[in-house]
Amino acid sequence: MRYLLLQEGTGLQFISLPESHMYQLVALMKRLHKEIDKLTIADRPLLPEVVAECGELELLKSELAIKDGLDYVSSLERRFASLQESEYPVISLLTEIRALQAQLEYLQEEE
Repeated sequence: MRYLLLQEGTGLQFISLPESHMYQLVALMKRLHKEIDKLTIADRPLLPEVVAECGELELLKSELAIKDGLDYVSSLERRFASLQESEYPVISLLTEIRALQAQLEYLQEEE
């Protein structure tokens, strides 16, 4: 497993993902950051900043938790699917999110 450290506001999130798919999540997050300003709606979804990626992680604070990668990608999909955007083709972003989501679902079924 690999772990992605995300900073959202003053909080941190830790996302676990198989090593084989971590690069896809990092690339997706970079693409979303690049494209988010092109949305014309007023209520753009907030995106956390990618802070770090690591191979081992030991959390020392009990209030912190590691979130499953599929759960995180599914929450991204819900946020972007609910956007009422008429100018920017959100479907292209949703296609990328859903492709990674489908791969992670397949991996989970295989385990």
